[in-house]
Amino acid sequence: MEYNAYPIFIIYATIIISFILAKLIPLIASMASATPNKPKTKVLKFGSEEDVAVALAKYTADLSEKYIKEKGSFSVVLSGGTLIDTLRKLVEAQYKDSVDWSKWLIFWVDERVVPLDHEDSNYLLASRGFLSKESPEGAADDYEERIKQLVESKIIPISNTSCFPKFDHMLLGMGPDGHVASLFPTRTQRYEKKRWVTFITDSPKPPPPRITFTFPVINSASEIAMVITGAELADATKTVLGGGGDPGSVPLPAAEVSAEGELTWFLDKDAASKL
Repeated sequence: MEYNAYPIFIIYATIIISFILAKLIPLIASMASATPNKPKTKVLKFGSEEDVAVALAKYTADLSEKYIKEKGSFSVVLSGGTLIDTLRKLVEAQYKDSVDWSKWLIFWVDERVVPLDHEDSNYLLASRGFLSKESPEGAADDYEERIKQLVESKIIPISNTSCFPKFDHMLLGMGPDGHVASLFPTRTQRYEKKRWVTFITDSPKPPPPRITFTFPVINSASEIAMVITGAELADATKTVLGGGGDPGSVPLPAAEVSAEGELTWFLDKDAASKL
């Protein structure tokens, strides 16, 4: 009697395939769950700059409480200019005594290379609002080295995604030309991909010498707030958020901002008027 092994082969193959699938399916599922979610972007519109200031204070205070509970500190990166004034609500009674300022680590996303008491200094603006280097290149090197020391001491972590320093929160503004920090549309510093901090000697906006975080550092932040107020920013806001640029044109620097976690735009009605 001839023995037919084909049915036996089918049975064994089915068992083996079932076994392999039983091992692979949980592995695939775990890999999918470990894949980072696409960064989220929210656009919040308010009736006035005062409303933006109120909302920004609550947003920042809530993040402060969250990160201090999670890790014992809150690393905040600030830009200068009008943003400092928009943070004024943080020193009012509602937050002044409830925010644990002793756990804040404050950094500058960029700084004008001028003495600390100079009218153009972000440090001076912040000192007044709510709280010189020999050369721009030397200042950038020094700032990057200090950040590296904080990374080595585990005070500032490194992003698992980008391998750049990962700050908890960045508060950024935007210029009428769409620049962010000191990364201007017509300057090559916006394309820097290796350095943490770079320098510029011919800023189109005075003063000419500045240092600035690069986009890889900015975009490694857990949370970013883009705080945009005033009618003079309506065109740039439309270009970045409303697709108002010319076809084939180079995106404005502000369009390149993308947090690892959540990016939130705070707009008053004037800045959002052309959306």
